[in-house]
Amino acid sequence: MTTTTFAEFAQRADYSLLDSLQADPQATADGHDHRPRQVFSGHYVPVTPTAIPAPELVAYSRTLFNDLGLSDELAHDDQFRRLFSGDISVAREPMRPFGWATGYALSIYGSEYIQQCPFGTGNGYGDGRAISVFEGVFNGRRWEMQLKGGGPTPYCRGADGRAVLRSSVREFLAQEFMHAMGVPTSRSLTLYVSRSETVRRPWYAPNSQSFDPDILVDNPAAITTRVAPSFLRVGQLELFARRARSGAHPEALNELRMIVQHLIERNYRQEIDPALDFAYQVVALAGLFRGRLTSLVANWMRVGYCQGNFNSDNCAAGGYTLDYGPFGFCELFDPRFQPWTGGGEHFSFFNQPVAAEANYQMFWAAIRLLLEGNTQALSRLDEIHDGFAEAMGQALEAMWASKLGLITYDAELVNELLQLMVSSKVDYTIFFRRLSAIPEQLSALKESFYLPSSEELDAQWTQWLQRWRDQITSSSDPRETSEAMKRINPAITWREWLIAPAYEQAAQGDTTLIQELQQVFSHPYDEPSAELAAKYDRLKPREFFNAGGVSHYSCSS
Repeated sequence: MTTTTFAEFAQRADYSLLDSLQADPQATADGHDHRPRQVFSGHYVPVTPTAIPAPELVAYSRTLFNDLGLSDELAHDDQFRRLFSGDISVAREPMRPFGWATGYALSIYGSEYIQQCPFGTGNGYGDGRAISVFEGVFNGRRWEMQLKGGGPTPYCRGADGRAVLRSSVREFLAQEFMHAMGVPTSRSLTLYVSRSETVRRPWYAPNSQSFDPDILVDNPAAITTRVAPSFLRVGQLELFARRARSGAHPEALNELRMIVQHLIERNYRQEIDPALDFAYQVVALAGLFRGRLTSLVANWMRVGYCQGNFNSDNCAAGGYTLDYGPFGFCELFDPRFQPWTGGGEHFSFFNQPVAAEANYQMFWAAIRLLLEGNTQALSRLDEIHDGFAEAMGQALEAMWASKLGLITYDAELVNELLQLMVSSKVDYTIFFRRLSAIPEQLSALKESFYLPSSEELDAQWTQWLQRWRDQITSSSDPRETSEAMKRINPAITWREWLIAPAYEQAAQGDTTLIQELQQVFSHPYDEPSAELAAKYDRLKPREFFNAGGVSHYSCSS
């Protein structure tokens, strides 16, 4: 049944998180809790979002609206617009008149950090500008809706709680693009911009070659609504585990148990038998999350996505892509690709499997506390943990085999290919799409090369291409293999130099390019028309290499 009015939308409300978890006992009753402070216990803080003034609709996802059974007219409904631009005063029963923000811990590659907390304790780190405002059931599935840029929370660390239009456009488009490519991800609902409120952020001057931002820019404030089955993070489990280990308060271990139970209910209940003893539900959870996480990272590698900052707090415990801050997509192939200036090689493109293992380590260490005294369950849990690297390796091998149309993984063939790709400076997406046609001649692949090739390199390529073709043609129908490869290797990718004009024009009130990108990104495996190919299926122009805000960028959002 299609939901056409805001009143009907409100009837979908069903707040499992608020109903089953504990609020911070020091929180206000009305949600007016917008100043930085320490939060010592509880799973969430009730908080009201801060509306942006004079909101205008920039974009909404017809795909997600359709999935949720929402009518397109709802995007233009006044009360719907007000809610998802931060005005929760429109809430009506059974909706709640406040939203919620959550605390979490931070670890980087398995090392615990509290430096980002303004109090030096870890009790002030969490959702600084992300406020969930709705949870409900649509077409039999539970979804949570969260405002990004919805104003300050107790975790805001003194910041303004806002997001700028630039980063909001990037997140909105990226989530839907990833979904269309078959990569598990949070989704985009709506994007509203204020025509009267601006916020100042460091960014790059036009034509800047600077590594770090070199000017301050006034940006339109915006709110994008992201949607997911839950926004539970590994960092949340980690926070409650830290408190349990230190005996921070008498309820600490119980709070950890409660949030793990909630995680199972929200993200894994269909796969975990509720009749199982809780300890063995936890063991099952560990195995399922391992499978989802390794598959997710293999998918990232498949499509050229680099998370950029894959800390435990940016790792969704449900096993999908969660945070679209300092992300990017690899164009010129480089295993060390890292677009975020505040990141580092440890979070680069080919290091994502290692970062995932470090996050899984923190997940395992947190849930392990719930099994103390149960030697059998602990043993099974530790076996799952110890098998992470092997499981990750298997997921990657299957991914590379599928990209190359191989029935079984061939390490020598893949490793030689990766070395040739680096030597020839190929475009990651264009190369694999051209390869999907199973060309007989190297000339077809050279369309993806950023540099002219040498005779010696051409000879190596020709030899590799023949060996690969021999495997393809001897074991399967090349036409069927080609079609299968085209379902794995997208025809177009995210190119920052094509995204920047979209958010720049949107700041001036022109959303035409955003709508065009929405359409192009909704069918990433289809062969683009000649007109679209001329724009989207081409190498990165020289002027955009080393260009601040395009080839690299800060997380000034």
